Amino acid sequence: MSEIDWDAIRAKLPTDKNPGDKARRKQMFNEFDNGNGILSLAEVDKAIRDVLCIDELFDAKPAIMRAFQHAKSVSNKGDAKDDYIEFIEFRQFLLALRQYFEYYVAFQRVDSSGDKRIELVEFQAAIGKLETWVGTIDNPEEEFKSIDTNGGGFILFDEFCNWAIAKNLDLEDDDD
Repeated sequence: MSEIDWDAIRAKLPTDKNPGDKARRKQMFNEFDNGNGILSLAEVDKAIRDVLCIDELFDAKPAIMRAFQHAKSVSNKGDAKDDYIEFIEFRQFLLALRQYFEYYVAFQRVDSSGDKRIELVEFQAAIGKLETWVGTIDNPEEEFKSIDTNGGGFILFDEFCNWAIAKNLDLEDDDD
């Protein structure tokens, strides 16, 4: 994955609670929406490419999916709208999108083979990077096993995200 312009991404995602960002979110939601007042995953995916124009983010399908799932679960609607994002959930979607994209970038930096899973040898080879992002890892093999919750012998993106959240993973190049 090439250099990420984190400032440009932050600028395109209006997540603050101030009136200006709220107005930008409303406009953005309307640009994403097909007119029915709710956003499907397909609408969100298309809008990331066509409205936000962030190619790196558009290519990060697992991050988009996780952010979408997170946002639609924020308010437990209990109706047909459970499969969609409403405006009230849109800010949470944008926040989660930014965070899961960071985890996606970290995951790709560790997944040196590019096969969308992290093997123990890749994890061990990236231990220096990982410790920069999460702090000391005393026993890399045991840490790997604890992340690999399904026991498959490799770490999938969802497993990595759960670990990254618990460890408060923070890339060194995404902040000022």
